[in-house]
Amino acid sequence: MQIEPLAIEGAYVVTPRQFPDDRGVFLEGYRGDLLAEHLGHEPRVLQTNISVSSRGTVRGIHFADVPPGQAKYVTALHGSFLDFVVDIRVGSPTYGRWESVLLDTDDRRAVYLSEGLGHALIALEDDSTACYLCSAAYNPSGEHGIHPLDPALGLKLPADITPLLSPKDEAAPTLAEAQEAGLLPSYDACLTHLRSLTGR
Repeated sequence: MQIEPLAIEGAYVVTPRQFPDDRGVFLEGYRGDLLAEHLGHEPRVLQTNISVSSRGTVRGIHFADVPPGQAKYVTALHGSFLDFVVDIRVGSPTYGRWESVLLDTDDRRAVYLSEGLGHALIALEDDSTACYLCSAAYNPSGEHGIHPLDPALGLKLPADITPLLSPKDEAAPTLAEAQEAGLLPSYDACLTHLRSLTGR
């Protein structure tokens, strides 16, 4: 299993080693001990979510209050997605930047994003199924969103896809509006939370 950092601190792409034979394929989908070598702590998995999406469905940009935040480990079980990690931590050196990773059932990559980062994905084909391992349970009062089509962020969606958003995501504020409303986590709060997890 190969774990590589993305350009946004706290985000990683995980590429598993696959073992195909005439029966199919076997792979390790998640290794908390190996992630711990990069994170400084073993990620906690408290909740698993599964979404099934039609082509063009955009989910996000979602994030949770820090603390406690919600780290996520996301992979595709069927179909394919473009997965976006967005740095929404006020004061971060990469604030407002994003990275995208193709998640599909060929390379079977996963994305890990730490607490305080924003997350979105867009389904590239019908019935695309994503699995999320989450470090905290869903807390409606602490969950927020940013409009995924915010032109200031400029997430690069495939030109041949018409985005389909939920009413909640359609009504979400832009990044600037969310910052002005005090909804975004601060980089310092995220670092403090990380220190509480690592004991450093």
